[in-house]
This record gives sequence, C-alpha cells and structure tokens, in this order.
Amino acid sequence: MGRKYFGTDGIRGTVGQAPITPDFMLRLGHAVGRVLRKAGNRPTVLIGKDTRISGYMIESALEAGFASAGVNVLLTGPLPTPGVAYLTRALRLDLGVVISASHNPFADNGIKFFSAKGEKLPDAWELAVEAALDEEPQWVDSASLGRAKRLEDARGRYIEFCKNSFGSDLTLKGLKIVVDAAHGAAYHVAPDVFHELGAEVVAIGCKPDGFNINAGFGATSPGALVEAVKANGADYGIALDGDADRLQLVDASGRLYNGDELLYAMVTDRLSQGLRVPGAVGTLMTNMAVELALRSRDVEFVRAKVGDRYVLEELAARGWQLGGEGSGHLLALDKHTTGDGIVSALLVLQSVCRSGRSLAEQLQGVDMFPQTLINVRLAAGQDWKGSTRLAEEQAAVIAELGNKGRVLIRASGTEPLLRIMVEASDAAQAQRCAQRLVDAIAA
Repeated sequence: MGRKYFGTDGIRGTVGQAPITPDFMLRLGHAVGRVLRKAGNRPTVLIGKDTRISGYMIESALEAGFASAGVNVLLTGPLPTPGVAYLTRALRLDLGVVISASHNPFADNGIKFFSAKGEKLPDAWELAVEAALDEEPQWVDSASLGRAKRLEDARGRYIEFCKNSFGSDLTLKGLKIVVDAAHGAAYHVAPDVFHELGAEVVAIGCKPDGFNINAGFGATSPGALVEAVKANGADYGIALDGDADRLQLVDASGRLYNGDELLYAMVTDRLSQGLRVPGAVGTLMTNMAVELALRSRDVEFVRAKVGDRYVLEELAARGWQLGGEGSGHLLALDKHTTGDGIVSALLVLQSVCRSGRSLAEQLQGVDMFPQTLINVRLAAGQDWKGSTRLAEEQAAVIAELGNKGRVLIRASGTEPLLRIMVEASDAAQAQRCAQRLVDAIAA
C-alpha cells in the first residue's frame, strides 16, 4: 500500500497548502495520539522545531491534536532534529516530533517522527497513522485530556550530549572555527558546543527572524562559509542546514568537503586507532572515488537508496556503524541513532586533532570523480518514467561512459524535482551527458 502523506522524510510541503495547514496538523496530532494510545498507557511526546515562523502555528495545532487524544506533550522550542531524537530516548518518552522542512526555504515546513529509541519509524507505523487519519476522530473527555508543558534546558542537555561525542582526551584549543547555523535550529547550540570544547568560534547564520532560514547561509549555500573562513583566517568552517542534521565543511584554503569525503575521514580515523571497521554504507549518489578508496583499505562499501533512512536501514541490517550521503547526512550509530551535523563535525575534527594531519592531508590520493547534478522541475502528473526519449538517451549515455562513469535519475522524495546525476572521469563529459538527459526530458 502506498503512502498518501508521508514521503521519504516525514510529511513536507508549502505552508498554507495541504497538508501543511493547521486543520490537518490538528488531525495529524490526534491520529498519531490514537495510534500511540493503543499501547494502553498515557503516552508523552516531545515536540521540537526549527526557526520558521510557521512553526508556532503548527506546534499549537499538533499540541491540541495530541491533547484531544489523551496524550501529554513536552515542548522544547527551537532545537535541532537530532536533539529531539536524543531527548526522546534519554527521557524515555514515547515519541519525538520535529517541525521542520530541513534545508527547504522558510515558506515550506513539515513533520517528522522518532521512536522511543530515537530512531526513524518504519513504513508500517506511517501507514497506521494514515489509516487513523481516514477514521472519524474520537475525542477524549475533559478528564482524559493530555497536558502540555515546556521542557526546561533542552538546549543545555543537548549541548552536553554533543560534547560527549568528542574524545575526552582531546581539545579544540588552537583552532579557529567558523560556525554557520543557516539561521536555523542550531543557532543557539552549535557555537556553544565548539566554544566549550576549546575552539575560537566565529558565528554566522545565527540570527533567525522566522523568514531567513537557509537563505544564503548553511549547508545548502556554503559560499557564505567559504568567504567567512577566508575573511577571519579560520582553520575550518562548519555549515549546518536548517534542522542541523547535515553539514558541509571548509578548510583554511576555502576547499569545500562534501559528505562523501567526510565519511572517508571518519572511517580512517577509526582505522588509525586500530578499531575494526567492517564496512560503510553510502548511497547511489556516493562518489566512486570514495568507494574505491575504502575498498583499498579493506573496508567493504555498500550503496543504499538515496535518503538517510535507507542508509540507516542498511547499517542496521549489517550491524555496521558508519554511513552517509554526499549531501552531508552522516551517521555514526555508536554515537547517535540518527544523522547529526554537529556530532559528525566533531568526529571529523577529532580525526584532525588526533592525527595532527589536516583534512586535506588525510584525503590525499582520494581524487573525486567529477559529478554533474541537475534538478529538473516536474510538471504536475508528468510521467518521466514513461518517456521513451529519456530511456533511449539514458541508454546511450551509459554506453558512452562504460565502466568509467555512472548515471542516476531519480525523483526527489521531498520536492517536485527530478534529479539527474552523471559521474565521469572527465568533468566536461559529465556535464555534456547530464545536459543531454535534461534535454530529453524537455523534448
């Protein structure tokens, strides 16, 4: 059975358009509450959010929906997505709820959920919620209503959690770091984490106004970070996205490292400590250079479908710990149950501090294959899979590349976009082949 509302990362869309409306959010809170109540006890859920102005409206509607189903609510205010996952687990709560559209612009928003273990929930749970949405509401009586209160010092608890992921024998003293929070959920968290571990911190993208999340700052707009690192003579720069579950990293020269390269650094740091790393998980988008480099270190590499939930599933199935995406979603399951931009940045910096070698030095010999990624906006109902012209052009490109490149065409799980990626040993060839595929769609 297909899902009607849930995508690859919860429910997401434009505010004021279904399903991101207050009436739907009330119904959603009520439906989720009814699913939780089937366990028999009075559940308690934790609700966190990013800095979008629409978060207040959605938070209020969800709170009312949960209360109407007899579910108690704890409110954290603005808090990174991984912070909600951590606190849900640490406080032994029944569910974590995040109000965020991650890297999308402020006009969008969404909802995602975490289990009592701080993990993303399976498809079966989402289908149960969608079934409850189709049923008539069953409002509880006044005596059975849920209660809501604010969780004091959620921010401080999460800061300590992040700091504890960094080696206790190490310090960031001597490093100057630019921290860009994308005017998002980590604006009052990330600078303090790196400062309290000893770094000199320059904060940018840390002045949210409800409208500027991800606007010209953060992991999806790293240009501001590159400029700030150079202007301040910093050693490194760290950019998070709006809900702080992904990152991009820049060194003193202005070189930008994506998630594929950072995953490699995390793996090699563990190998340098004599720890066993049986394998790592990437995605269909992961650069071939990283796969080859890991295999040369006797680390098995497996590709999952695009989306951190699929990387998580593959890691869990194999009992491995490290995985990630080029977009900066990185996973270290012995540190956290979900992707965490701050924790991932600390693990990369830990490798720098422990080895005494810069990130560039650690990645010498890992020559990334040029990739061209083009996003094509789809018209409503456009059947790109049924396009004979696209299929023919894709076959021709694959034949041309042979074993020296790859093609990936996939629909976005969060936006009405078709993502076309071509990877080749020659950058001009990758660009040319990608454009041929784009033209085939438009034809």
